[in-house]
Amino acid sequence: MAHYTTFTTRETGTFARLQTSPNGSLISVGDIQQKFAYFDEHVLATLGVQLNPHGKMPDVVIYNQSHNTLFLIEAVTSHGPITAQRRSDLAQLFGASQLTLTFVTAFMTRRALAKHVDDIAWETFVWLADVPDHVIHFNGEQLPQSQL
Repeated sequence: MAHYTTFTTRETGTFARLQTSPNGSLISVGDIQQKFAYFDEHVLATLGVQLNPHGKMPDVVIYNQSHNTLFLIEAVTSHGPITAQRRSDLAQLFGASQLTLTFVTAFMTRRALAKHVDDIAWETFVWLADVPDHVIHFNGEQLPQSQL
């Protein structure tokens, strides 16, 4: 049985209906108008994450306990896609934890993705609202030697 989490911002309305596991917990949601519309600081602290209050938070943070993973999700409409620089900044912001960090940029459509595809960082994922059951993995800069 699929579990979905829907996120809404003032600018774009519903921007994400992500398929998540039953172990996925919402940690924070914010947008341009309200940086911490929802923020569970206590849970982040217990996970070993100590945030700089001036750091640029992602739009959505989800913790998946069964995989010990934080999903850091950006809506492209708020600050653009997760670029190499943004990925580095987020890794530094959440780097104090021992969690696996998964970086996701959320787009409404493939057409919106096409406008930003050159800027998306390697080792990140893209989620599209018009095909919510799938993600695209920008899988590294080189093919593994075994595939050459």
